[in-house]
Amino acid sequence: MQIGMQITYSGGFAETVAEVGDLERAGLDIAFIAEAYSFDAVSQLGYLAAKTSTVKLASGIFQIYTRTPSLMAMTAAGLDFVSDGRFVLGIGASGPQVIEGFHGVAYDAPLGRTRELVDICRQVWRREKVNYQGKHYQIPLPADRGTGLGKPLKLINHPVRERIPIVIASLGPKNVALTAEIAEGWEPIFFHPERAQSVWGESLAKGKAKRDPSLGELEVFASPALAIGEDVDHMLEWVKPNLALYIGGMGAVGKNFYNDLACRYGYEAEAATIQELYLSGKKQEAAAAVPDELVRAISLIGPAGYVKERVAAFAEAGVTTLNVAPLAADSAGRVSLIEQLRKIAD
Repeated sequence: MQIGMQITYSGGFAETVAEVGDLERAGLDIAFIAEAYSFDAVSQLGYLAAKTSTVKLASGIFQIYTRTPSLMAMTAAGLDFVSDGRFVLGIGASGPQVIEGFHGVAYDAPLGRTRELVDICRQVWRREKVNYQGKHYQIPLPADRGTGLGKPLKLINHPVRERIPIVIASLGPKNVALTAEIAEGWEPIFFHPERAQSVWGESLAKGKAKRDPSLGELEVFASPALAIGEDVDHMLEWVKPNLALYIGGMGAVGKNFYNDLACRYGYEAEAATIQELYLSGKKQEAAAAVPDELVRAISLIGPAGYVKERVAAFAEAGVTTLNVAPLAADSAGRVSLIEQLRKIAD
């Protein structure tokens, strides 16, 4: 089992780099850098690449709408170069709140755009002249839509690898099936080991049936909260505000991917209550309505023996990397939790 971690840079780049170095020595295998609507992730990833040596570095996630496919491929190739082949391209559709609300780009055709973007990226990394006429992307642009001067080009530089691993963050049945078909890895959110098969099993099977064997086995990156100790149950409450935000606030009624997931897990009534409270501005009440049972199932919170059992449950459900969120007040606490989890997971 590999251990990953979503890295925050709210405290500044220098502090983040120092902590990642300590985490690397503690046994961290991969560090994910978010890109939502704060600083861009590329700056942080490049900075980390220069200051680390073994830990893999991943975007978590680059939204498919915010870069052209060719720029996505160039960015990934550049990050793979500066990290000596340690980069993992994490991509996803995000949601209309960020894509339309912050970037001013229409949130449309996420499945079709994802498939075409992945195809184009791999063409760029192979240093082929990009000649792609898809439904959503046409490269070069047809003469009747441009100047007529465009011609196929190939990447000038030679990438470190002609196939950089791609991890896709996806939730819905069709998105998950596409991920299992075309990507090296899948990053679900709020992964529930005991209910993953009933929620995603059919979609994963459909995608894997079309999967190119050269991609290898699908890697699965779960993202549980982490706290290890005899008296950490109170930290279940720390997870609830984030769950309430996603289940209740990430979208309107009937248009919230995360609320849909909670319903598919069997929490229909609770999801409706959380959403009603959150959208009414009652955020604390919404967090309080998140069931302990759900938080416990998707997290690694408890004594070492219990956490070991839950790690085994995640592994049994197909998880290959635990991309944890350590519940600690400072850097030393986070490093200690990674060290403890490393011993448990080995």
